[in-house]
Amino acid sequence: MNKGLIIRKQWLDKILNNGKHWEMRSTHTKQRGIIKLIEAGSGLIVGECMIAGSHKVSPDLARHSFEAHQVEDLSLLEKWCYAWRLCNVKKYEKPFPYDHPKGAVIWVNL
Repeated sequence: MNKGLIIRKQWLDKILNNGKHWEMRSTHTKQRGIIKLIEAGSGLIVGECMIAGSHKVSPDLARHSFEAHQVEDLSLLEKWCYAWRLCNVKKYEKPFPYDHPKGAVIWVNL
């Protein structure tokens, strides 16, 4: 089953265009493999990537890993302290729509 990860535009743009490769979340994920990237609120799948793993990010590691997470306000990483490691990011030339199920907030089964 294909999975889609819903990400706010400001962070998704950094993943697709600026080399951000840690998607910061408040919990670990067991999800691995290729997933679709969904721009929150747009109804569009805009790309794909692979989730290689996840790990907790200490405050010290966060301070020394800006290129990976690209979060300027490090206080946000007190709550969102788990890095979901993304690789093989691909931005689609033409995003395409999907059916958004009611209640889906993080993941969508596609």
